Amino acid sequence: MEECISVFDMLKIGIGPSSSHTLGPWRAAERFLEELRTNNKFELVDYIKVDLYGSLSLTGKGHATDLAIMLGLSGQDPEYIPVENIDKIIKEIKEKKYIHFGNEIIVPFFPEEDIIFNKNFLPFHANGLTFTASLLDTTEYNSTFYSIGGGFVVKEERDNAKKKIQIKCAFPFPIQNANELLNYTIQKNKSISEIVFENEKSMRPEAEIHHELMRIWNTMLECMYMGCHSEGILPGGLNVHRRAFDMHQHLIGLSNYDSPQTWLEQIRLTEVKFRQILKWVSCFALAVNEVNAALGRVVTAPTNGSAGVIPAVLMYYLVIENHNAGEKEIKQFLMVASEIGSIFKKGSTISAAMGGCQAEIGVSSAMAAAALCELMGGTPAQVLMAAEIAMEHHLGLTCDPVGGLVQIPCIERNTMGAIKAINAAELALETDPKNAKVPLDKVIDTMWQTAKDMNNKYKETSEGGLAIAVNMADC
Repeated sequence: MEECISVFDMLKIGIGPSSSHTLGPWRAAERFLEELRTNNKFELVDYIKVDLYGSLSLTGKGHATDLAIMLGLSGQDPEYIPVENIDKIIKEIKEKKYIHFGNEIIVPFFPEEDIIFNKNFLPFHANGLTFTASLLDTTEYNSTFYSIGGGFVVKEERDNAKKKIQIKCAFPFPIQNANELLNYTIQKNKSISEIVFENEKSMRPEAEIHHELMRIWNTMLECMYMGCHSEGILPGGLNVHRRAFDMHQHLIGLSNYDSPQTWLEQIRLTEVKFRQILKWVSCFALAVNEVNAALGRVVTAPTNGSAGVIPAVLMYYLVIENHNAGEKEIKQFLMVASEIGSIFKKGSTISAAMGGCQAEIGVSSAMAAAALCELMGGTPAQVLMAAEIAMEHHLGLTCDPVGGLVQIPCIERNTMGAIKAINAAELALETDPKNAKVPLDKVIDTMWQTAKDMNNKYKETSEGGLAIAVNMADC
């Protein structure tokens, strides 16, 4: 039976800068706490250490993997923690040499010694980490997790996957690939978003679906708003200057607004020549990923490193294409985007550590292209074609972050992914699907083959490409 992937699995609210290297390890720490409690070992914990492997070790410092683990072990929730509290919690752990374990008990913790960066890779996945708890009864309890991209965390025995398979039985339209999805739309005479909504209704009440979708959008909107109104230098040592602030000032001028929603309305009144549209879309994408790089709150879509593409394209639709659009179109967009992302996850990967940046920016561009195409009146076949076009022109894209930070070239790449998504949607709308030569499923297969053929130094290790061509001294 196929894996069950909800809209809310693909679109998750969390803290930057990376879904696989920050959010995933954070969630793994939470699951480790849960295991200890389930096995009645939590109160016995005397000491804790964490081993990082592979890509988590090679670029973990730049991705704040160590900070995420400390926050997770402290019992903090990435979805709800006040961002302004993060520095205070980390500073306290480093200074006092203990961790408020699970937000319940005090456990000695020396971050420089107890988070161990091992460069070797575990065989199951490139992003492995092992938690070891020394217990008062002189025994040890250890558990290994793998952060497989997009904030998803699994164990090698995949106990959680078994639970998801059971949930999948409730789906009226189980979907493993694009062809199955297309067949459902034909058989039931429904749009892709309608098929997705039917599946979601089998898991939760309609009111909850509507509420959570709008919470996701409002988080995206607030993230863009914050990024456009924050200036200065990004943390990490590369001295990257925030660009969204300056670009936004040049675009919006002296407009009056006092909230993200009134800001959106003011943008609708601005000039919309081609150059301005390019700048607005780029500004939205830059804003999100600058917030992400500064350990801000973003929506993983499908990863943190590619979190700017989907909100930028949806914002483009709302402020440029359709000024009458509202909650209905927002929810429709998010449901289509998530389904396309889930098909890529099932058929290939959304982890840069496994597939390079094609797995992040490429997938996010395909998700956004498909969603925009449906909102613009595209048929289900055209929607899938839009996703195919977007990914086809990201195949082979490497992940080579300078300094192991989600900044260069990651932030700019979100602008490229967003623009390509809009272009792909327009191309699909002007094409008869009967004339399409490349099905989406073939592109997904090709992406996976490309990922397997790609040299490991281009898979989020900072051991190839720009990561070695450009060094900290250059910056």
